[in-house]
Amino acid sequence: MQELTHFIGGAHVRGTSGRFADVFNPATGEVEKRVPLASREEVRAAVANAAEAQVGWAAQNPQKRARVMMAFVQLLNRDMDKLAEALSREHGKTIPDAKGDVQRGLEVAEFCIGAPHLLKGEFTEGAGPGIDMYSMRQPVGVAAGITPFNFPAMIPMWKFCPAIACGNAFILKPSERDPSVPLMLAELMMEAGLPAGVLNVVNGDKEAVDAILDDEGIAAVGFVGSTPIAHYVYSRGTAAGKRVQCFGGAKNHMIIMPDADMDQAADALIGAGYGAAGERCMAVSVAVPVGEETADRLIAKLAPRVEALKIGPYTAGNDVDFGPLVTAEALSRVKGLVDRGVEEGAKLVVDGRNFRMQGYEGGYFMGGCLFDHVTKDMDIYRTEIFGPVLSVVRAKSYDEGLALAMDHEYGNGAAIFTRDGDAARDFAARINIGMVGINVPIPVPLAYHTFGGWKKSAFGDLNQHGPDAFRFYTRTKTVTARWPSGVKEGADFSIPTMG
Repeated sequence: MQELTHFIGGAHVRGTSGRFADVFNPATGEVEKRVPLASREEVRAAVANAAEAQVGWAAQNPQKRARVMMAFVQLLNRDMDKLAEALSREHGKTIPDAKGDVQRGLEVAEFCIGAPHLLKGEFTEGAGPGIDMYSMRQPVGVAAGITPFNFPAMIPMWKFCPAIACGNAFILKPSERDPSVPLMLAELMMEAGLPAGVLNVVNGDKEAVDAILDDEGIAAVGFVGSTPIAHYVYSRGTAAGKRVQCFGGAKNHMIIMPDADMDQAADALIGAGYGAAGERCMAVSVAVPVGEETADRLIAKLAPRVEALKIGPYTAGNDVDFGPLVTAEALSRVKGLVDRGVEEGAKLVVDGRNFRMQGYEGGYFMGGCLFDHVTKDMDIYRTEIFGPVLSVVRAKSYDEGLALAMDHEYGNGAAIFTRDGDAARDFAARINIGMVGINVPIPVPLAYHTFGGWKKSAFGDLNQHGPDAFRFYTRTKTVTARWPSGVKEGADFSIPTMG
């Protein structure tokens, strides 16, 4: 069995804690690798290494740092197939979905090539007699990222690419469920010309997370995961004086107006609700048709599509719609929530709980489930299920549908499908959600905008990627400079003014 490593100081380093976690192939249920779980001492050693490397890296001009990103993008394209296969093997995603995972991270690396422009400060000439003022954006030092299993390529790159482009060193603590791709990304960054020690991968569990949050050598931490853990990371990290951004759970609604193209809406819901087995923080898990007739038409379109979903391992070909859930525990949890929905009185139109994959009986497969007549007091409505389950909540009016999304505790994404421009504009203006789609089911912004939810979906003041990332990973220093002319007139004991 393969034993994975950490990646510290530009090299693979074996774990010394004596603790390991199993890495499964979720399609077969078999253990294929084991990953070391770092101790506090191992985290501390990685941080010390990163701090030493950061000084020289920050001294490089932004153009040189950007050229490393250029080379990294080329290598990602070169190794796309290799990365996707490794990702699918440990996560369970289809190959096209795995390539999308890599691609959306690659696009952030492309954006970071523009670091020289994004790091420019401001300048005021003649702010006072002989006085100029200017600002500089300088790196925070050592930053860290704690990233989830569901996007083992994209989210690490969303974190370390802008941090490194800003001149920081970085400690990445990826999910122990699918750790191979983050290690491969570190290798590619070295091949791209990154100095040893600037990017380090430390595998681990809660002990490593707490070590990161407590370490005085780490100035900033980014996290993506569930809301309870996001709150924990944010609270502990900020209490330790760190800059912290955390992104948590979601319950993304899609409003379907009576004038919507129902085939387009149904296709959008199938892809957004069941893609990646629903294990996406931007998955649409709640469909809100407005009016009984709209709801009946939508269910009639959705049910046969859900029943026809092709489920299988990534090795079955590119026409597979989605693969297994990531772990046996995840499968059990999702099935338990479906059971709960039935108990609460929701109508289970399509039941995928008993799906079995011939030849892969040990895998964590589950068929798509479709609920109708879900109400907002049910657990399946309030809870982020994170599985291939779509709930239909019928609304009598547009305002009632809008209120469902606005009143929910999560605020990651929301969408409306309509031909009515007035309804679409009103929805975009009023909804208290961070990312909004208009006839777009998964409104994930491109790399040059920022990604972030509202309410209990996010903790912190700045979003991921885009310009906000360069604000998060830098500190602003403002300089006031005066070059005196003439004879020095002596000390002035009053507060300086620019008059």
